[in-house]
Amino acid sequence: MKPQLKPQNPNFSSGPCSKRPGYDLTQLDASTLGRSHRSSLGKAVLAESIEKTKAILGIPEDYRVGIVPASDTGAMEMVMWSMLGHRPIDVFHWESFGSGWLADITKQLKLEQVNSYLADYGSLPDLTQANPQHDTIFTWNGTTSGVKVPNGDWISDDREGVTICDATSAVFAMPMPWEKLDVVTFSWQKVLGGEGAHGVIVLSPKAVERLESYTPPWPLPKIFRMTKGGKLIEGIFKGATINTPSMLCVVDYIDALDWVADIGGVGAAIEKSESNLAVLTNFVESREWIHFLAKEPTQRSNTSVCLTLDASEQQVKAMIKLLDDEGVAFDIGAYRDAPAGLRIWAGATVESSDLEALLPWLDWAYAEVTQ
Repeated sequence: MKPQLKPQNPNFSSGPCSKRPGYDLTQLDASTLGRSHRSSLGKAVLAESIEKTKAILGIPEDYRVGIVPASDTGAMEMVMWSMLGHRPIDVFHWESFGSGWLADITKQLKLEQVNSYLADYGSLPDLTQANPQHDTIFTWNGTTSGVKVPNGDWISDDREGVTICDATSAVFAMPMPWEKLDVVTFSWQKVLGGEGAHGVIVLSPKAVERLESYTPPWPLPKIFRMTKGGKLIEGIFKGATINTPSMLCVVDYIDALDWVADIGGVGAAIEKSESNLAVLTNFVESREWIHFLAKEPTQRSNTSVCLTLDASEQQVKAMIKLLDDEGVAFDIGAYRDAPAGLRIWAGATVESSDLEALLPWLDWAYAEVTQ
């Protein structure tokens, strides 16, 4: 039978993701609007967002955190164009975004000392192939495959290369072993449900050393430059952004950071996301027609949960449209390059009660398109 109870919040998109529970646009501090981001007020608010990011995530004191343009993609491109070419590179990829970084390295930067370690959607490549003498690039959580790295144990503490981690759908939802990671990039439009167009870059002292000691042989666009005269531009990491940020987006981010602090910190946010995954796991394990794309339970994402169905691609599309038309689940189709199926966001801004209300609708919609 057609369910009656609907999720109070049907936004299960994997980016931009659902706003936090209780979000109210009118409650944002609008004092920076219409003011220069270079003003004392603008710089103070940007610095506040950086300081709160470091404090809530437990980022080591000697790491730098900066706000950069163009979301996580911009942050990753900045890093690759500024730091790569000094050593051979190991690229681990198992979904579209990781494969995109490989394409940029080989086709745009045209680097030749590159090792590609690839796995199909649903699996991880052999991470033990990482060479401590090489630079290493990987995504922590494959947003389009629902496969995450379970831990950082495979990364050498004695590495000479730098580890560059695209962690955009992992930070604030999965533990980050900062001492293993030299560069981390993310965007607040993912786990915190922030607005798009801005990225965050986290640099270890080792990453700063690379930036200050290595000059790539290609020209760098102004928007990518993190050094001047062989020294890090420290202002980037104190609130003096490279280009003009949206101050509305910044105060929206601060609102999300304050919410994380209010619920008990990043540990509570991680626990909330893992509880959401448990709701979906119980459902999948009790149904024969739906399956996790991620084959290994320890590798299943607790944010971008990717599911395959015993149905044709057209039936899956029809099911997604039914759910959208009923107003119970928006934007839950698999990524265009991934196998046909569902992708349901389970980060901390999603309430378990909404996921529980959604599940009977999955049963109903599947029956509607397959009978």
